[in-house]
Amino acid sequence: MCRCQAPGIVVGYAQDATDCPVYAPAQPQLGPGTIREEPGRREGLLALRAQRLDAGREGASTAIRGTAEPMERPIVVGVDGSQGSLEAAAWAGAEAALRGAPVRIVHTALQWDYYVPLVPQPDPWSAAVAEAAQEMLQEATNRTRAGHPGVQVSTELVQGGPSEALVAVAEEAQLIVVGSRGRGGFAGLLLGSVSWQVVSRARCPAVVVRDPHARPTGQVVVGVTGRPDQGPVLDFAFREAELRGADLRVLHAWTRPAGIGPGGTSPLPYDVEAVGREEEVLLAESIAGWRDQFPDTRLIQQVVHEHPAKALIDASADHDLTIVGAHGGARALLGLGSVAHALVHHARGPVAVVRH
Repeated sequence: MCRCQAPGIVVGYAQDATDCPVYAPAQPQLGPGTIREEPGRREGLLALRAQRLDAGREGASTAIRGTAEPMERPIVVGVDGSQGSLEAAAWAGAEAALRGAPVRIVHTALQWDYYVPLVPQPDPWSAAVAEAAQEMLQEATNRTRAGHPGVQVSTELVQGGPSEALVAVAEEAQLIVVGSRGRGGFAGLLLGSVSWQVVSRARCPAVVVRDPHARPTGQVVVGVTGRPDQGPVLDFAFREAELRGADLRVLHAWTRPAGIGPGGTSPLPYDVEAVGREEEVLLAESIAGWRDQFPDTRLIQQVVHEHPAKALIDASADHDLTIVGAHGGARALLGLGSVAHALVHHARGPVAVVRH
């Protein structure tokens, strides 16, 4: 079984996802000259383009007017004393300096070695537990303020299970940040269970700090599906690029052409080069409204014929932040989706997961 599918932040979804979200085999395609244009294909594509273009412009305008995060809401970072959590604290401090936001450092402490849901922990904590927790919070505070002494930092010691506590605190946050792995668990796991629970359940954007780059690359990458429901994801990506003064790469990966047949089916034979050109047009149209709203942000548009998870994982190695969308609302109960799932497990840099 592929590790990324085992139970347990470029934006990426494809029109179709194969069973393995990372190492899916390439689909055999027919080359140019072997396709016969299907009746109604051109009309269907034109209608789809018009729908995406209108939705993109309307979504950009709505997001700019109505979803700006108030700066007084904190950036929350969960710490447990591990190296990964301290790297998350440092990342949160740098992000807070860009946003002009306060940082709230949260640590959960238990009297017992294991957390048992619905069973209260002994109260009060011992003096030794309280002292160790305060030392840990102070170390995290120092890492948060390193290089950013003006950042406002508060700390909180919470009793209870770490994932439940962090998800609850995230309700009042503009962003929640966690390390890729904590102190517990198995060394072979690519993502700790607490980080996975936070990313899967938090309603605000969640960042997993994995292998932060030693030096900024000056680029942010966001994957684009072209669907009209990605407004919050694109809003987050454009604002991040603007805050950092970074280039924004909009990456669209596709494996099959958009379905335009009965029931949304795709034609079996198709011209890869021709479909690739159509996907480039769809990408340009889906971000047209955002380009107008952020004229000073340098955009790099990229379309690749590859599984989106692999394309975004590869891109994460060369970008300061990789942004991926995940369904919100009732659809969030189904999980992150295969692409976001693969990315948070295999990315080579910080990843932001944004609900939409």
